[in-house]
Amino acid sequence: MGNLPEISNYGEYSSSNYGAHTLRVDVGNKLTLWYSYETVIAFSDGQHRFVTENQWNVTTGKHLNWIDQGDKKNRLPYAEFTLKLENYLKELNLL
Repeated sequence: MGNLPEISNYGEYSSSNYGAHTLRVDVGNKLTLWYSYETVIAFSDGQHRFVTENQWNVTTGKHLNWIDQGDKKNRLPYAEFTLKLENYLKELNLL
């Protein structure tokens, strides 16, 4: 289908019942969004991956570890992460 968004799951849940909690949305090769439940917790601009610090619970922490293999030192404070994501979405004319 070309450049239409694609939705998939990430992580290592043993049951597909939890798949809705770990969604990954790829929009072409310029944007990937990782969700924990209904919250964007990481994104990629096609070259760099940006991951927020965990400010939620143990489950979201597990999701973050799946995305960045536990690289906590490079995680961004949530306010900085959100600003970076908003600016990138504006750059893509998505906001």
